[in-house]
Amino acid sequence: MSKMIFVNLPVRDLAAATAFYVALGGEVNPQFSDEQSKSVMLSEAIGVMLLTHDRYGQFTQRPIGDARRESQALIALTVDNRDAVDATLAKTTAAGGRADPNPAQDHGFMVSRSVEDPDGNVWEIVWMDPTGFAPPA
Repeated sequence: MSKMIFVNLPVRDLAAATAFYVALGGEVNPQFSDEQSKSVMLSEAIGVMLLTHDRYGQFTQRPIGDARRESQALIALTVDNRDAVDATLAKTTAAGGRADPNPAQDHGFMVSRSVEDPDGNVWEIVWMDPTGFAPPA
C-alpha cells in the first residue's frame, strides 16, 4: 500500500471549511464523512479531515489553537502549471479563503502564493519546474 497523508484540522464551520477545500481541488469522500467531520481528498494520497471542535477534541487533550493568531504549520500543495497557482487562489478566495496572507514568491523555476482557509490555516499553492534549477555544487 502506498503511503498517504491526512491533515486533520479543527474547524469552526464545517460547511464553510468543506466549500473551501472543495474549491482547493478536493472531493468529499462520503465514506469517512458525517455531521461532525468531512473527509476531503485532494488526490489519491492526500486527504484533509475537517473536524468540528467537538470531534477534534476526541483525538487530543491539548487545547485547540487559533491559526488566525499563531502560525502552526505551512502546508504546501503543488499544482500542474504556473497559471494554476492564480486560478487556485481565485477559486479558494471565492469559497471564503483569504489570498496572500504571506508574500507571493517567484523564483522563475518556482512560483508560490498562499491562501488562508476560513479557520486561519495557511496553504501554499506551488508550481515548480524541477529542470529549472541546478543542484548545489
